[in-house]
Amino acid sequence: MIDRPLRPSFPSGFRNEVHVVGTIIGADQVNPHDVLAINASSAALMLSGIPFDGPIGAVRVAYSVDGTWIPHPTFGEGEAATFELVVAGRALDETADTDIAIMMVEAGGTERSWEYYEAGAPKVTEEVLAEGLEAAKTWIRESILLQRQLVAEVVAAHGPIETMEFTTQIDYTEDIWARVQAVGTDLIAKANLVTAKAERNAALDGAGKEIQSALADEFEGRAGEVKAAIRSLTKKLVRKRIVEDGLRVDGRGTADIRPLSAEIDLLPTAHGSALFQRGETQVLNVTTLGMPRMAQMLDTITPVDSKRYMHHYNFPPFSTGETGFMRGPKRREIGHGLLAERALLPVVPSAEEFPYTLRVVSDVLASNGSTSMASVCGSTLSLMAAGVPLKAAVAGIAMGLVYDEGTYVTLTDILGSEDAFGDMDFKVAGTADAVTALQLDTKIAGLPADVLARALLQAKEARLTILDVMAGAIAEPRDHVANSAPKIVSMEIPIDKIGEVIGPKGKVINTLQQETGADIAVDDDGMVGTVTIGAKDGNAVEEARRRISLILDPPTADVGAVYAGKVVNITKFGAFVNVLPGRDGLLHISKLSPLAGGKRINNVEDVLTLGQPIEVRVDDIDPQGKVSLSLASAPEGAADVASSGDSGGGGGDRDRGDRGRDRDRDRDRDRDRGERNRDSGSSPVAAPAANGVPSFEDAFEAELVSELGDLGPGAVEAEGRSSSGGDRRPPRGRSRRR
Repeated sequence: MIDRPLRPSFPSGFRNEVHVVGTIIGADQVNPHDVLAINASSAALMLSGIPFDGPIGAVRVAYSVDGTWIPHPTFGEGEAATFELVVAGRALDETADTDIAIMMVEAGGTERSWEYYEAGAPKVTEEVLAEGLEAAKTWIRESILLQRQLVAEVVAAHGPIETMEFTTQIDYTEDIWARVQAVGTDLIAKANLVTAKAERNAALDGAGKEIQSALADEFEGRAGEVKAAIRSLTKKLVRKRIVEDGLRVDGRGTADIRPLSAEIDLLPTAHGSALFQRGETQVLNVTTLGMPRMAQMLDTITPVDSKRYMHHYNFPPFSTGETGFMRGPKRREIGHGLLAERALLPVVPSAEEFPYTLRVVSDVLASNGSTSMASVCGSTLSLMAAGVPLKAAVAGIAMGLVYDEGTYVTLTDILGSEDAFGDMDFKVAGTADAVTALQLDTKIAGLPADVLARALLQAKEARLTILDVMAGAIAEPRDHVANSAPKIVSMEIPIDKIGEVIGPKGKVINTLQQETGADIAVDDDGMVGTVTIGAKDGNAVEEARRRISLILDPPTADVGAVYAGKVVNITKFGAFVNVLPGRDGLLHISKLSPLAGGKRINNVEDVLTLGQPIEVRVDDIDPQGKVSLSLASAPEGAADVASSGDSGGGGGDRDRGDRGRDRDRDRDRDRDRGERNRDSGSSPVAAPAANGVPSFEDAFEAELVSELGDLGPGAVEAEGRSSSGGDRRPPRGRSRRR
């Protein structure tokens, strides 16, 4: 925006290189820096002695929701507005109240503008924009007066500012110009009557060669000047025909649009595709939908740190029938892409309405004027074809202007040659009843505001015509995304539940993604959490959402019920088994002996592994909701070493056996067991039940009886306990082994 208003202000024939550097020393994240840089650059040129027809003043104005224009808005005020307008201009004379000629305009709707419109804010129409251009003059004039005051203070302190000497560069001399006019006027005028671009260019090339051949001997060694004079003559004749006859190089009138066409669904694998054509300009647009985490991160000196809607524009050399290097994007590609992006931004649905990241790519297949506005039209079509619920369709049109002998002629849908030979490049995009983006550059010393106002109204007529053609291809956004696009849903969760969804070190969310195949992202704004789920398969999305809902509101396990669980964590004192979504229980190490043939287990890892499926029974649920589990059935072969079963090892301690020799050790053992139960969240050990799963003690007693015979009351008591379901501990003071 700095270069565009400054460039036309240097004198004709001034070819010295000028380098203006705007360095942002500090940014307060409150006030934008771009308009300040335009005014500062103009002030620096005014003090430099470089020939410069300034000062140039600039201002940003924002259109508030109550219908007023706010000068120099902060970032916050801009976000709260519906439209922002940056205008640069120059004073027509030295008086304080002089009129301002507009030289550059850059404008666009804000991201939330349609939300404000739906809430009742006035829409930005062509009439409103004309008012904004007029209002901007007040603050442009203030900037110009301030720069003049600065120059006066410098002159008062240091003396007059001397303008540097320079040599005016000329492309050709008057004698060559006169001869080229005499020889070539009829030839070039005839070539300009050819309406098709390729044929017209060929005819002009032929006419140019004929002129050069005729003047070769007369101006030997000055072929470059002859070529420059031929180009100037071509420009003069094109402009004269427009102003005097109202006819353009392709035979159209000043307000006529070239033939239009629009198609969608050209690429079956794309999420959304469209081809828009205006005359010889043809652009292919492709929309891709992605997960929210694919939004582009921005590292700038403004408060904006990301964007979820991106538009990229490619202009390959073959689009103009030329060859050339295709390296990275150039200034033209970046600028056109951002303009098309800004035009669609106001109608793109919010992330809450449509939780996708959106990327649109415009590939220019053929070019003859305003590929950027064709990209706007094609972007709308491809987004609607992709199922993006745009607030309204947006179309764009490029306008031109020719100024000759006090007459301004506005051109609709300019060609490439009209852009090159004209005095203004004016692009307007918008819906049927609101403007969403505007860009204007001039090659002359400025334009009256009333001329721009008339050009805006002429552009609206063209925009409405284009919107009708686009509606013939697709009138409304589809109500579903393509089969090839990811299916995405989002849900809000309490912020204190985020940890449960993610799990320790991401175990829960990673497991959900692996088992469902869905891509799951969790984010928060400090107040509420947001879970976004996406996958190509809609069933995967629904399954992931179902499981997350169960984590947020887990089902309750039933005491005595048997569940097919999975080992999700292993500790020294046992294994945690997931029995229901969001519900884990502890399977204590003392209850795992049947997995080792009734033998004592020192390490849980010896019999269980993470992810291992296992059938368990719920023994108890304490008041805090902690679940105590036991094995639902003995593994094959375990019954051969057990005389009877209990409740699945619900109360056995892995430190029993040799420790149960006397009363003191029994007491220590009981204390240890209670502490372990409290640490693990398990309830007190329940009495065994006859379910066919032996405990360690009973298996050991059975082994002794089979080898040594009945050892007395201890064995009898053990047998009685096994059948009656009583306490498994031996009487205090009595050793289990004699």
